[in-house]
Amino acid sequence: MNYFLSKLIVLFTLISILILSTFVYLPVGTVLAEENLEQTCLQIAENDFNCGGMTGSDCRILLEKCATFYEEESDRIAQDITKTEKEKKTLQSQITTLKKKVQGLGYEIKQGNIIIKDLTLQIKETKSSIGKIILQIEESKYQISNVLRTINEEDQKSSIEILIEGNLSAFFNNLVYLEGLNTKLRDLLKNTQDLKLYLEGQEVKMDDEKSQTERAIKVQSLQKQESESSKKQQEGLLKLTEAEYQKQLKEKQEAQKKSATIRARIFDLLGVSKAPTFGEAYEIAKYASSITGVRVALILAVLTQESNIGKQVGQCYLKDTKNGSGVFIKTGKSVSHVMSMTSIPYFLNIIDKLNKSKGLERDPFETPVSCPIASVGGYGGAMGPAQFIPSTWSKYGYDKKVEAITGKTADPWDIRDAFLAAAILLKDNGANVKSKEFKAVMMYFSGSYWRKSEEFYGRSVLAIATGYTDDIAALEN
Repeated sequence: MNYFLSKLIVLFTLISILILSTFVYLPVGTVLAEENLEQTCLQIAENDFNCGGMTGSDCRILLEKCATFYEEESDRIAQDITKTEKEKKTLQSQITTLKKKVQGLGYEIKQGNIIIKDLTLQIKETKSSIGKIILQIEESKYQISNVLRTINEEDQKSSIEILIEGNLSAFFNNLVYLEGLNTKLRDLLKNTQDLKLYLEGQEVKMDDEKSQTERAIKVQSLQKQESESSKKQQEGLLKLTEAEYQKQLKEKQEAQKKSATIRARIFDLLGVSKAPTFGEAYEIAKYASSITGVRVALILAVLTQESNIGKQVGQCYLKDTKNGSGVFIKTGKSVSHVMSMTSIPYFLNIIDKLNKSKGLERDPFETPVSCPIASVGGYGGAMGPAQFIPSTWSKYGYDKKVEAITGKTADPWDIRDAFLAAAILLKDNGANVKSKEFKAVMMYFSGSYWRKSEEFYGRSVLAIATGYTDDIAALEN
């Protein structure tokens, strides 16, 4: 029984040790990434995190997760920016419409005010005319009463009085004249009274029109106030949207920067000195792509076409700086045109700079460069995995462009620097836009003479890139 108990205790102890050891050796970074990936990635991006206690493979997996996290954040923010840009355009359109509406209402109010002034003047003139007509009516009435009085007086005369006056004809003529005058005065009175009624009707009509116009102006003024208020609100929203847009742009830039920083950590962690595996080459190409925007598959395709991703960096040595001749590495057989006289000074300076800055002892006459292609003619002399001509590397500043990113002396034979320089050159030729990739690849091959070159190079690179696209998809899944 004691023996059996002892066995159980030993077994229990062994199981406990095994469980504890599993927890002890579980990578700290992995646990952090699962519990709070954002916080862990932030520490990595700000260089407050190291891979202590983790294997190189585990550390790279964590770094890759963080790089992907920030790339996804950048994509999400980009979608928000697109949405915000649409909102900005909508608000700007609404503000423009409201401005035109306010302007239109302003013109209508001004027009209404002018109409009111005109109606006021017309009403005033009509009232004045009515006043004058009333005086004319009173005058007509007075004249009619005088004529009637005179006619009445004539009617009251007796026959004897008419005979005594001795002018019977004049009496009757005067009586007819007075009757006619009375009729005309009555007609004038009627016309004047009709005109008075007409003017009074016009006055009422103009008063009504004036009142309607004044009401319309009040409504338009309220509409204008409402539109101006809406415009101010929209302008306020536009300011908020612009602020949000700038904030999103800043967040996107920060996410891209953090992603690039982490990609640089992966880039440094690889430490590849010779031809990399496809997985390593993929990581290097991803970093170069994050810096330049050139497709990963295209970068890999160019390096494959140029040197089989660093496996074939040149089959010749330069031997004579006076004429640019050299030898085939395998056979030792002499060959002319290994390097142009223009490139030789740059080549020697590159080797000297690398030896001094990196403490190397590289011999320029034992450093592989490309051989001249007999069927094409011209010179060889291209350096490293990306096959840069020395003058292109130095004269056009691709060494400086790489150094500005890595902070280290650029080495055309270093696979990482070669990838980065190739991606930068492709971008300079427009390869960050897919429709311009063929031209960019052809310019990589033959510079400004690309239109005169055979298209086999460009077609071959794009075909390789198509194949790599499927390989990358499989690798990412």
